[in-house]
Amino acid sequence: MKVLFLFLDGIGLGKNDPEINPFAKANLPNLENLLAGNKLVMDTISKNSSNGSGLVTERATLTALDAGLGVDGLPQSATGQAALLTGINVSVEIGYHYGPKPNKEVAAYLRNGNIFCTLDEQGYKSALLNAYPPGYFAAIESGRRLFSAIPLAVTSAGIPLKTLDDLMEGKALSADFTAQGWRDRLELPDTPVMTPLQAGAKLAELSEAYHLAFFEYWLSDYVGHGQDMQGAQSLLTTFDQMLGGLLKSWNDREGLILITSDHGNMEDLSTRRHTANPVPALVVGDTQLREEFIAGLEDITGVTPAILNLIQKENNSSSSQGA
Repeated sequence: MKVLFLFLDGIGLGKNDPEINPFAKANLPNLENLLAGNKLVMDTISKNSSNGSGLVTERATLTALDAGLGVDGLPQSATGQAALLTGINVSVEIGYHYGPKPNKEVAAYLRNGNIFCTLDEQGYKSALLNAYPPGYFAAIESGRRLFSAIPLAVTSAGIPLKTLDDLMEGKALSADFTAQGWRDRLELPDTPVMTPLQAGAKLAELSEAYHLAFFEYWLSDYVGHGQDMQGAQSLLTTFDQMLGGLLKSWNDREGLILITSDHGNMEDLSTRRHTANPVPALVVGDTQLREEFIAGLEDITGVTPAILNLIQKENNSSSSQGA
């Protein structure tokens, strides 16, 4: 059993208001088809809350997760991502939200017992499917740049980050899915470019090699801080096309796709700041697996335990049947 964790940075469940929420304004046929014609907004949860599971469709379940975790102030990236990756309410542990990059206190949690470490210790395979350009590694090595929470967790588990070579060989994806940005902004003209649809199919293909495959889409948070409605709609169009390719290639019987976030931001472009909105947990796959996965899932600290329970239970069951 496998899980593809598609992490969208800075995505909350906002109002169904196209003036401020690009999820309400953009035309997103693949996402909305997955949600039975609904948009990724809080109203979709509210009007389908009678069953206790949010919205349940033929292929997906959408519920809301608390990202505030009982701590005053707006949620931040480092503590939010640490909570997602460890199952620990790091904001409560240290007494405040913190970000964007982990400080010493947050880093200590990420280095000890994150989901990548746990899976590795138990003999399961996991990976971060993002490729990083040469300049990133140079900046990390020189100390000019610090790891954000996700690559810190991955490298703490002894898992190498994927490189330009991996991208060139079709073993990783760029942060923008298509790698066009690597050509245009990073001036790497030989980088192979693919369509969003092809990127979705590639994401499904790469996931097959792992029990947990993780992809970080940080551009959503960047656009949210810029209050750029046109940019947000363009970004969501690319994401939706990628999602179409992913869904077409994904075998629901073999695992789940989880799409969630660390805090709200891009769903409310009336502010440059993060929001206190809950974040979505959109789970795609077999109906029974979805039901088991979201049972008791109320806030972002529940994500790591849910993933571990699914992988451990299903793979232990397979081992027992094969014995």
